[in-house]
Amino acid sequence: MMKPSLQLRIGQQLAMTPQLQQAIRLLQLPTIELQAQVRQALESNVMLEAEEDFEATWPTGAAPQEADDEGGGDEDPVVEIGDDWIEPSAAESEAPWSGSGDRELELPDETGRTLRDHLAWQLELAHLPSEALAIGRAIIDAVNDDGYLTEPLQAIAEALTGEVHTDAAGVGRVLAVVQQLDPSGVGARSVAECIELQLAQIDAATPGLATARALAHRHLELMAGHDLAALQRELSVSGEELDVALALVRSCHPRPGAAFQAGRTEYVVPDVYARRTPQGWVVELNPAALPRVRINEGYAGMITRAPDHAMLRAQLQEARWLLRSLEIRNDTMLKVARTIVERQQAFLDRGEESMQPMVLKDVAEAVAMHESTISRITTGKYLHTPRGVYEFRFFFSSQVAHDHGAGVSSIAIRAKIRKLIAQEAPGRPLSDQQLVELLAADGVQVARRTVAKYREALGIAPSSARRQAAGR
Repeated sequence: MMKPSLQLRIGQQLAMTPQLQQAIRLLQLPTIELQAQVRQALESNVMLEAEEDFEATWPTGAAPQEADDEGGGDEDPVVEIGDDWIEPSAAESEAPWSGSGDRELELPDETGRTLRDHLAWQLELAHLPSEALAIGRAIIDAVNDDGYLTEPLQAIAEALTGEVHTDAAGVGRVLAVVQQLDPSGVGARSVAECIELQLAQIDAATPGLATARALAHRHLELMAGHDLAALQRELSVSGEELDVALALVRSCHPRPGAAFQAGRTEYVVPDVYARRTPQGWVVELNPAALPRVRINEGYAGMITRAPDHAMLRAQLQEARWLLRSLEIRNDTMLKVARTIVERQQAFLDRGEESMQPMVLKDVAEAVAMHESTISRITTGKYLHTPRGVYEFRFFFSSQVAHDHGAGVSSIAIRAKIRKLIAQEAPGRPLSDQQLVELLAADGVQVARRTVAKYREALGIAPSSARRQAAGR
């Protein structure tokens, strides 16, 4: 019979402290989400305050203020940044720590109405009876963002049961009114009907209009296939008349509601700037994207005089953890960005064809960190370069063998394919196999299916389609 007993064992195990969990969470946050997180901390923690005296831009020749007054920023080079280098951003306008209060805010234009709002406004001006007005509103609700009616007429009539007594024929009569509204072609149930509605608003004396209507009604598939001979035979018209009809059809918009898709402007806030100087490439954090917060020394002094304030002591500890986590995030992001710029100088100097292959492991070894940390810090972060703003992950690509031993980036191969196709003769497009041979002559060995995959990723049609397009 076993008896209960106490045993003492010594062991070691890894445990994630709250500080480490917070640091990992802040590492992967994009700039906008990080600013929201810091704003929330400012509202809930009295020990934190925003640095109101921080200026987001400096005059030419002035040195930027360090991101952290206590952190080891002495190692970072100081770069002169002119007024034409820092770009205004949404974060710069919204963040309480990123600019002066008298600066005019650059807010997105949100005055545009949606397609349904535009149609409803016109419907109210049509002076329809109350029942027809209710049916019209139901029809507008069934119109998608492209301007097409997505619900059958009978389904709309059944949905109005209890409010309006009608049938599919009654809904069809009101639909005819909605189809006369702006934009032209709205309320159509197919592409053919959409084009016919737009052609119906053209002057009847327009040459080729009858042929265009017949083409839109019955022969859109032949038009999409560019089978001009079959179209000319089916419509019994001359080549000149067919060209006029095709021009009329092509002038119609297949998605009339697209112009009314009002979306909120989204800004990409660069986290890091890369700039070329006479001494080489210099990488700096974007000061407008850095949360400028500090510990409220007044409240911190009260704690030293009143040690029994447990809640304030806890908030002071949380504030210190937050500042330390922000310091770790900024330091890690700057190290990773400098490594990326160092390894991709050829791309920054000459373009995509000079992109070097690079994976997360390469950067992790260079900065002595784990690959998971590099993955977190490169997600949703952007680097501003003279060539444009790129996400950190853009610079990572797989490697393809090269005759000279060094690997070639898949991004560089895509750029080479794009360049070769852009230089091809209009009437003699290069096939995928010919592209393979030209790349092999340049020392890049890739399979034909790989070239086809890269070409499709670039949105380039195959050689047969390019040949047909050149022949028209």
